[in-house]
Amino acid sequence: MRLTEFHQLIEDEFGRAKGRHLVHSHVLASQGVTVGELVDAGADLREVWLEICRDFDVPEGRRLGLDTPERWR
Repeated sequence: MRLTEFHQLIEDEFGRAKGRHLVHSHVLASQGVTVGELVDAGADLREVWLEICRDFDVPEGRRLGLDTPERWR
């Protein structure tokens, strides 16, 4: 997963402001560090996204992001 895709998934699910706050402040339950620290350390972004989904109980149907025409361009 590319970094831009990762940030788009976060924005789609949580909104721009809350998503940015989440990246900088949310400590993943399974990792004990913030999302931003994992991203900076080069962690697998797909795994980080799935951990966020688990922590926030994001339904499986929304874990792939919004299905919009812009995504197919």
